[in-house]
Order: sequence, then structure tokens, then C-alpha cells
Amino acid sequence: MVSKAQAVAGPDVAKPAKGSRAKPKVTPDRLEQLVNAARTSLEDDKAEDIVVLDVTDRASYADRLVIATGFVDRQIQAMANHLEDALEKVGMKLRRDAIQASDDWVLIDCGDMIIHLFKAEARALYALERMWGPESPQGDEDGATLMDGDQLPE
Repeated sequence: MVSKAQAVAGPDVAKPAKGSRAKPKVTPDRLEQLVNAARTSLEDDKAEDIVVLDVTDRASYADRLVIATGFVDRQIQAMANHLEDALEKVGMKLRRDAIQASDDWVLIDCGDMIIHLFKAEARALYALERMWGPESPQGDEDGATLMDGDQLPE
């Protein structure tokens, strides 16, 4: 019998710990397959500044963030539609509510991978790379974020 998680994410799903309520994570190989499908689709649609951030140890909601820029609404909507098709070709059927759109930003929730499609102005405003990129502030063991010049109490 195929579980609901496998039907949505495909067959390469790691099972959550027994007693855990967390959703199952996809295997690293499967995640790379999904990232590559997304990147190829975005490149084919002439997306600008495609960035893939590994947030595995920094975010509980995803392991990868894919961020790309489109120039106009039509391009961004086409990119979202083509991404849905590309992911389906590699076995990931998105839930009906997985794609959320506003005037200048489309978010696609693929489980362990979140895709953000921005207009240039919105991308600069929200600055996800600054927030989640390798140069962003790291949290301490309790999750508090240290900014430049801050020190942990002794």
C-alpha cells in the first residue's frame, strides 16, 4: 500500500521517527532530483539570478529554498506552471494549495523544497538570500539570532 506522503512526494521518502508527528523527509538523492528539475525548468523559462540555498540545519520547514526572478507577471505565472509540470514529470504531484501567488511573488511549497519566484523589486525588498544565505546571522543553541557585535551572556 502506498502512503499519502509517497503519493505526493514519490517513492523515495524517508520515514519519520516512530511517534513523531513530523512529515516524512525525502531522501537527499530525491531532493537533488527535485532541485535539478526546478532549476532546469527555471533556466528554460529564462529566470534571472536562480539561487538554491541549503537551509537543512537552519529551517524546520524545508531543506532547500530556490529563489528566482522574473520580469513580468506573465513570465512568473508561466514559470510557476512550468515548474508544476517539471516536478510532476519527476514524480511530484503538488497539492492544490501548494502554489500561493501575490502581485509580485509566487511561492510553491514542495515539502522539503520551497520555491520563491519574485519580481526584482520584491526580491530586493524581502532579501531572502540575506536572511537564509550562508552569510546570514546564525542562531545559538536556543534559536536566538546573534547580530554583528552581539555577544552571548557569560
